[in-house]
Amino acid sequence: MRAIEARLADLVHESVRGDSVEAQRHRRFIVTRMTIGIAVLVLAPIYLALRGPVTLAEYLAFGFLAAPLAAGLVLAFTGRLALAHAISAAAFAGVVCCIASATGGLRSTATIWLIAVPLEALVSGSRRSALSATFVAGFAVIVLALLEALGIQPAQQPWSPEVATPIFALFAIAHAGSLVVSVSRVHDAQADALRGREARDRSLLQVIDDLVVWHDKNGHVLSTSPAAMKLLGAPSAALEERGLFSRVHIQDRPAYLKAISDAATGTIAVTTQFRMHYGDALGGEAGRVVWIEMRAYRIAARGERARVVSVLRDVTAQKGHETDLERARVEAERADAGKARFLATVSHELRTPLNAIIGFSEILSCESMAGVGPEQRRDYARIIHESGHHLLEVVNSLLDMSQIETGNFEFAPGPFDVAPLVEGCVDLMRLKAEAAGVALASAVEPGLPEIVADRRACRQILINLVSNAVKFTPAGGSVTVSVKRRGPMLAIVVADTGIGVPESALSKLGDPFFQVHATYDRPHEGTGLGLSVVRGLVGLHGGTLSIESGPGEGMVVTVELPLAGRAQRGESARAPIAITVRARRRAARPAQTEAAEPAPAAAADLVTEEFKRSA
Repeated sequence: MRAIEARLADLVHESVRGDSVEAQRHRRFIVTRMTIGIAVLVLAPIYLALRGPVTLAEYLAFGFLAAPLAAGLVLAFTGRLALAHAISAAAFAGVVCCIASATGGLRSTATIWLIAVPLEALVSGSRRSALSATFVAGFAVIVLALLEALGIQPAQQPWSPEVATPIFALFAIAHAGSLVVSVSRVHDAQADALRGREARDRSLLQVIDDLVVWHDKNGHVLSTSPAAMKLLGAPSAALEERGLFSRVHIQDRPAYLKAISDAATGTIAVTTQFRMHYGDALGGEAGRVVWIEMRAYRIAARGERARVVSVLRDVTAQKGHETDLERARVEAERADAGKARFLATVSHELRTPLNAIIGFSEILSCESMAGVGPEQRRDYARIIHESGHHLLEVVNSLLDMSQIETGNFEFAPGPFDVAPLVEGCVDLMRLKAEAAGVALASAVEPGLPEIVADRRACRQILINLVSNAVKFTPAGGSVTVSVKRRGPMLAIVVADTGIGVPESALSKLGDPFFQVHATYDRPHEGTGLGLSVVRGLVGLHGGTLSIESGPGEGMVVTVELPLAGRAQRGESARAPIAITVRARRRAARPAQTEAAEPAPAAAADLVTEEFKRSA
């Protein structure tokens, strides 16, 4: 029997095979109607053989009883369920009319079974089918009334009421029972399918790491999947009602509410990202915050309390990766900008002395220079010599900076006395200071112990700092170099009364090729590498660097190196710079002119303050 039902179920029209609910409805109709039709065709010969001569009413009754077979075939070939139900309802009503006309017309007890015609369509079909079956049943009543009104009755009754009524009642009860059994089997199958689908859904929700949340029309949480504990460190019950909302970061709550509202009123999925507190919303694991991506969908099913379903996913790692990429992009842009600045600065610093060397060498080699005196020739040679030395300084600065950045600087620390090194550097720069009208002095604390450091690197630190101080101190100013001990550190202080550095540029001091163009306006030579080289060399020693300056207030650069020494060979080390903005000491300061007298006392006062502070 089940094999026959399965073969009949395969007759479902292809237009509804994609819809499981509609296909099940078609399958149920085809199986029941064709089973009834085939059973009638099988039993008809037996009835005719036992009955003998039959009347027209009997022929019509058997025709109507076999008509459900045609209804099933029509549905199988056309897929039109309403038409098939109309044929089936007409056949059932015809059978009732035949029996009622042969057993008393409208007064027959069989007439009451016309009520079953729309009920059958309503139970096993659609609303449209029920309406058409109701029309058919009403039409059957009208036909019976007309037949009785016109006095049209069968010449002889094929069945006596005492026999026909119980037989038809048994047939009707069997038909109704078959419908009940069919509907019950369908309901059981649907319940099993629903339970299976729910079991699969629960298994899926337990396996996936994403959190699935159902919201009502107000955005409150109705239920969540078991992934709540893994994603947010809280049980599902803790997220219901406003529990999920309370864990959303307070700055991201408007975005969260807007996404839920847009999903509830829109037709497309809404995606947003926001932060949530992990664990206890009031405390959490040390205030741990995770980034969540939410994709919300509208639930269009009627009768559902949930209006929005959302899927939450942890994207904290992705956010960190995006932050790393953005940081790398900024660093790459900064490196590109530094490379462009490097090329522009180096090309300028190299081109200027090269032009002087080429130009004056061509003049000296020209035949028309025969009348030029020795004094002018010596002047040209001096310019060529100075330009060559400037080129050598630029190249040496570039090499030192490159070696420090790559960790290839030849760092060879050893003990030595710092006082002779300071005096030698000051004597070396004194000629340049006197030529600029700047007073250069030094003060070394007596009794200093030897320092373990790279002598060549320390000499380079002193020369670069003193050279910068002399370069940016106007005539009449002063530069003082002081050395003192501060605990386990040796402090080298270079103070000047120069033009100083504005506050906006202090944070950039020590960057390669940086020059304060607005203040210095490039009237001086230099690549902007002097202080950067000092910063790298101090970092190699494990020391610190601090700068105190202000517009028109001069500058104090303090370098502290460990007396015991600390080698970091092979590492790219850049000492951090502590910046201090120096406020103006006087409301009105007299302007310095070229005729102003030198004022070394100001630098000496600074040195005295440093000694007092160290003591």
